[in-house]
Amino acid sequence: MLAAIAVFGARGYVGTTTDEVAKAAGVSQPYVVRLFGSKENLFLAAMDESLEQMMSSFRAALVADDSELSTEKRIGQAYVELLNVRGLHQMLAHSYLLGSHPVIGPAARRGFTTVWRFFREDAGFDAESARNFLAEGMLISTMIGLRIVDDYGTDPEIDELFVACFPTELSSVLDLVPRGDEPW
Repeated sequence: MLAAIAVFGARGYVGTTTDEVAKAAGVSQPYVVRLFGSKENLFLAAMDESLEQMMSSFRAALVADDSELSTEKRIGQAYVELLNVRGLHQMLAHSYLLGSHPVIGPAARRGFTTVWRFFREDAGFDAESARNFLAEGMLISTMIGLRIVDDYGTDPEIDELFVACFPTELSSVLDLVPRGDEPW
């Protein structure tokens, strides 16, 4: 599933073929189709896996025994650490852009509301804190999708944006995010 997340994350739903996912996974395209039946089902499975990995990271951060960091900070660090899962942030962003798709749209909305419910009920955030957290996560995902890191160090406004978004994690983020022609 990691291959599907990486390829869909890099190319989106429309730009990805089951053959590309199969090659990335080191299996045959007929095998992928036999397992999932269609590209749509494969995308849904990759979306579900991405969401589950994110939610598992959030839940682990919620119960982590680190009294020095706030719950919000621990969950934020978990989100940044998910950069280690190639394509995960972009996979979820692509799914959210498919809101009008008759099958993927409803599934993406359910996933997004799962995240909202986690912040409100499990993490205990008030509505404004949950909104701010989601907005910051979307900003981070947008920066990743734009590959804005390619301009870090050459544009003072981009440098400022990175420092504002990653005040304590900047060096680790710069190490994790691919640059230039590196694949996601």
